[in-house]
Amino acid sequence: MQSLLGKNIEDLREVAAEIGLPRFAAGQIAAWLYDKCVTGIDEMTNLSKAGRERLAEKYVVGRSEPVVCQTSVDGTKKYLFPAGDGHFVESVYIPDGDRATLCVSSQIGCKMACKFCMTGRQGFDGQLTAGEILNQIYSLPERDRLTNVVFMGQGEPFDNLDNVLRATEVLTAPYGMAWSPRRITVSTVGLRKGMERFLRESQCHLAVSLHNPFPAERAEIMPAERSYSLSEFIPQLGHEDWHGQRRLSFEYIVFEGLNDSKAHMRELVRLLAPLGCRVNLIRFHTIPDSPFRRASEPTMERMRDYLTLHGVTCTIRASRGEDIMAACGLLNTAKKENEI
Repeated sequence: MQSLLGKNIEDLREVAAEIGLPRFAAGQIAAWLYDKCVTGIDEMTNLSKAGRERLAEKYVVGRSEPVVCQTSVDGTKKYLFPAGDGHFVESVYIPDGDRATLCVSSQIGCKMACKFCMTGRQGFDGQLTAGEILNQIYSLPERDRLTNVVFMGQGEPFDNLDNVLRATEVLTAPYGMAWSPRRITVSTVGLRKGMERFLRESQCHLAVSLHNPFPAERAEIMPAERSYSLSEFIPQLGHEDWHGQRRLSFEYIVFEGLNDSKAHMRELVRLLAPLGCRVNLIRFHTIPDSPFRRASEPTMERMRDYLTLHGVTCTIRASRGEDIMAACGLLNTAKKENEI
C-alpha cells in the first residue's frame, strides 16, 4: 500500500485520475491530509463512498504515531517514530516561550561519519520518504503549537534532497501547511551539488555545519570535507543572487584546544564576514569514548565577542534536552531498533 502523506498536488491529481475521481478531488484529498490532518481515508467524507473505497484499495494516509516519548527537565521532548521496515528515527520538540521548534530527521542514520556525532556512529540505514519526514510533523502531539521546523536531526538533508524538497514543498504550499519558508531551516555539511540545487529551488533558510575553518583540520573530524571542501562551497555562498529573504548561518561546535584558538577566530572572520551570515556557537555534548572535550564558558564567550566585534554576528546556542540525549549530536536509534 502506498502512502498519501508526502504527495504534492500534482501527485494527488494522478491518484485521483487513477481511481476515477474528478481532477478537483486532488484538492479535497490534500485538504484532508494537510489541513484537517486525518488518519484514515474513511474520514474524507466529501469524497464519494465508492471513491473512498477505491482509494483505500491502493493507498493509506501514512500517518504513524510516535512509539516513545522522553521529556527533559527543561521541557524538551524527544519522540521516536517508526520509519521503514523495522527502523526508527528521532525528532526533538523544543518549546521556548512563544516559539516551538521541531528538529526533524531526514535519514535513518547518516553516511557523513562526523567523529563528534552519535548519528554518525550509527551509520546509514536508509532514506526517509517525504511522507516519513512529514509524519514527524503531522503526527507530533504538539503539531498545532509549532512555529518552526529545522532539518537538523538524524541524517544529511542534502544526501536525501528529493524527499527533503518534497517535504518542504508541502509545508510551504497553499494546499499544504502554507508556512512561510522562513519558518524552515535546512542544515548541511556542505554537499556541493545538493547546495546548488537547494539554493535554486528553495527559499528556506540554510545552516552549514562548519566546526573548523581550516580544511585539513575540518577533514580530521568531518570526513565529508575530503569530498566536499569548504574551499569550494564558501565562495559559492558569496553570490548575492540567491540570498533574498533567506538567512544563512553556520553551526560551530567548540572543542577545547581543537578549534577555539585565536587563529581559528581570525580565519572564521576572514571566511564569513563577507557573507553577512550568523554563527551559532554550540557546546559539545559528550558522547561515549570521545577524545573531544567541551570548551569552557569563558572560551565560548570570548569567541562570541571576538566574532561579533569583527563583523560576524554570533550567538551561543542554548543546550536543550541533554539529559535525554536529545541535544545536538546525540541522536541515535541503533540500540532502540534492537530493543523494540
